[in-house]
Amino acid sequence: MRTAAIAAVLALLASDARAQGRDILREIGFDQRLGAALPLEAAFRDEGGQVAPLGRYFGSRPVVLSLVYYDCPMLCTLSLNGLVSALDVLPFAPGRDFELITVSFAPTEGPALAAAKKAAYLKRYHREGAAAGWHFLTGDADAIRRLTEAVGFRYAWDAETRQYAHAAGVVVATPDGRVSRYLYGIEYAPKDLRLAVVESSAGRVGSLVDQALLFCYHYDPVRGRYGATVMGLVRAGGLLTVLGLGGFVLTMLRRERRGAHVQ
Repeated sequence: MRTAAIAAVLALLASDARAQGRDILREIGFDQRLGAALPLEAAFRDEGGQVAPLGRYFGSRPVVLSLVYYDCPMLCTLSLNGLVSALDVLPFAPGRDFELITVSFAPTEGPALAAAKKAAYLKRYHREGAAAGWHFLTGDADAIRRLTEAVGFRYAWDAETRQYAHAAGVVVATPDGRVSRYLYGIEYAPKDLRLAVVESSAGRVGSLVDQALLFCYHYDPVRGRYGATVMGLVRAGGLLTVLGLGGFVLTMLRRERRGAHVQ
């Protein structure tokens, strides 16, 4: 249902744009720029109206970044809802293990809209630390342009419908502000989001189980998700076999020692 609704909206926007001599679908998308540096010195306003450089939210934790506009009639809401659904499953805490940043790419939007949107999503996302760890930002046209170009996010304003046509997805960045992973669409597999955060943290976040999963799963930049690799599964199977044999040998040695003591 959601996919069909999005397709209908994009088709409507495209039809209106073609009537104006534009092919709007060619103007939108996500161009992957893995490793690209984000403009950490660019200034944005938080939901309280305080101005600060983007770098304020970086430094020690990976960052999950979503680009939306707060007056979006449907697609942005679906994307943020999908993000919350995935976050609910993650064992990580915002503000402790990672930061959440949602930025409006509409320069006409300000802190009041950002505050309202944050309040709405804090009612859905009840994780401890969410209020301090999820930041809803707005900015001027230059700051927005620098950020969207850095992550390869392309969008277009359609004057006829008075809406933005844009892609949907989230970007996961490293603590030092470099693009690490893209997850596309409006619904994000918790496994993909978890592995993206763990991998982007350079080992600062996650357990031994997460590291083992990264041993088996590989990020596919074309699909924007993680998939099992044959070699990874073979290596994991080999490791489990070695551990199993080691456990068997230790068990047998202990039994022999016990037998010797009894004699």
